[in-house]
Amino acid sequence: MSSSNKVAYWAFTVALGGFLFGFDTAVISGAEQDIQRLWALSEAMIGQIVAMALYGTVIGALFGGIPAEHFGRKRSLFWIGVLYLLSAVGSALAPDATSLMLFRFVGGLGVGASSVVAPMYISEIAPTGQRGRLVATFQFNIVLGIMVAYLSNWFIAGSAFDSWRVMLGVETLPALAFVLMVLGVPRSPRWLVTKRDETAEALSVLEKINPESAAEQLRLIQQSHHESTGGGFRAFVSGRYNLPILLAFLFAFFNQVSGINAVIYYAPRIFGDAGLAESSSLLASVGIGAANLVFTMIGMALIDSFGRRKLMYVGSFGYIVSLSAVSYAFYAGLSGIVVPIWLFVFIASHAVGQGAVIWVFISEIFPNDVRSYGNALGSGTHWVFAALIAGTFPFLNSALAPYVIFGIFAGMMVLQLLFVIFLMPETKGVSLEELQEQLMAGREETEVSKKEKIER
Repeated sequence: MSSSNKVAYWAFTVALGGFLFGFDTAVISGAEQDIQRLWALSEAMIGQIVAMALYGTVIGALFGGIPAEHFGRKRSLFWIGVLYLLSAVGSALAPDATSLMLFRFVGGLGVGASSVVAPMYISEIAPTGQRGRLVATFQFNIVLGIMVAYLSNWFIAGSAFDSWRVMLGVETLPALAFVLMVLGVPRSPRWLVTKRDETAEALSVLEKINPESAAEQLRLIQQSHHESTGGGFRAFVSGRYNLPILLAFLFAFFNQVSGINAVIYYAPRIFGDAGLAESSSLLASVGIGAANLVFTMIGMALIDSFGRRKLMYVGSFGYIVSLSAVSYAFYAGLSGIVVPIWLFVFIASHAVGQGAVIWVFISEIFPNDVRSYGNALGSGTHWVFAALIAGTFPFLNSALAPYVIFGIFAGMMVLQLLFVIFLMPETKGVSLEELQEQLMAGREETEVSKKEKIER
């Protein structure tokens, strides 16, 4: 197997964590209304069952960097797969709402941790010119998992007694495959150098990635590590990394206040509000998944040539137009196919922009020594706001008119556009070590400028 094929295989294997991420995220959308009827749950309670996975995701994201830091990316990915497996089996067999919430929480831990560890691992093994595309395979697998979940829900619905259990249990198969396959990937060379000082094994992995540049790449990693102020949480919060921290926080924040997870989790409910029948709502949800998949592939194809920032411009304008149109459609009472069409445009805008870029960008902007903490911060921010939105959406949807909710989402995307214009740097075609120098240089220039102003 050639070097490029080996790296692609490793990236694909680790990105299967993204497939489980997407499947686990979306599968509940086809089951939540049956679960609500079965146990006579209130709107607030079913919202909590849906959001329980997200609460676990927040914990997994915030603390997923710790095992990745101390025990390595590979070992962490293995135990993430075990969490997915336990969640799938337990959710399918849950005897009551409380136990279902517990196993949904366990799955959420896996989702949150995978959103930290998987993109980080892929960014650390990927050649510079392919990094965007390879890290974006994680996002591709997320949307593939979402689409498969929607399709699976539509196929299974009504086919058996308590079909929702079958919907949730299907995840067992890919979870088991992930646990077994991740055993075959190597440890991250950058983790080996910065956390274990195991340069021989790191060089061996780098030679498998690119034999011609392995020695030079190892030298750059070692140089970057020696020039850093050290790793650890204390260094991360020292103030030295304020710029990448701000970038990661805002990027993740805007990802969620677009309303993307409200649409992913509650697509059938939203389509029902627009006047579609239940079977049509489930089928339209499959269309959401298909649009997400197709336009994620387009984003993947463009990210290393077109660049991260330009994709975010495209996505931001698409967000603003589509969300404004959905808001107007609900306000004007335009039922039927109008809302689904504009939601397809919304999903396409997300897939090309935020969806394709988020995990790539966050995994790029932090130095090797603190990347695990940086990824945890970005992913944790993403999931905190995802949990807030998903957990409150059923209540808000009953308390506010849909046009108000989607109008707020549109307004937030105007702010995202300003973020892209004034703050977001371009990271394509730059090695992780060079990015570290550039972002730290930008910080140092800012500090010098502030000092000069004070002295004047």
